[in-house]
Amino acid sequence: MAEAIGVLGGTFDPVHFGHLRSALEVSEQLNLAHVRLIPSARPPHRNEPKANTQQRLMMLHLAMKNADGFIVDDRELNRDGVSYTVDTLISLREDFPDNPLYLLLGTDAFLGIQTWHQWQRLLDLAHIVVIRRPDESMTMSEELNTWHQQYLAVADDAQYLAGKIWPVTVTQLAISATAIRTAISAGQSPQFLLPDAAIQLINQLGLYRNND
Repeated sequence: MAEAIGVLGGTFDPVHFGHLRSALEVSEQLNLAHVRLIPSARPPHRNEPKANTQQRLMMLHLAMKNADGFIVDDRELNRDGVSYTVDTLISLREDFPDNPLYLLLGTDAFLGIQTWHQWQRLLDLAHIVVIRRPDESMTMSEELNTWHQQYLAVADDAQYLAGKIWPVTVTQLAISATAIRTAISAGQSPQFLLPDAAIQLINQLGLYRNND
């Protein structure tokens, strides 16, 4: 079977160790060949990013320069319109028709998945990985719980290209991009929350100084 590929989307405004450590642990637990970090251009469920597309892309490239197992993928930045995940997975499936795809989602994102554009198509295109913190509980709607239970993965399901939901528990790192931007705006150091290369670019460009 072709190598399995992880897919982690987000604004990455900025990229931080909460993103990267979780993705690394998922990759190791599910034996993924690599994880593709896909920055969103126009996220449908979030406010416009503070840093522009090129700045966020530069941060990702610098942060990942010496990181094995991670690939920066700019396909959403090169696509017009709103950055719908289903469109990204369609594009990835065209590029990797024989590879299992694993879409990495935090619990908050998964619990809101029913509001996503064409959300029920996602499992036709990829597996979904629900990234959970230790002792984290999930309160799901009845419909979502039924869907979750119907497609919950077992070990043998790794042979399939798509179609299953994989719960994966990772180290708890309570880091958020919002908190990082707020700290920088207040003149506090973000050191040890995100890669040094990203911090250097943030300082060079003066990003997040006025985090309105």
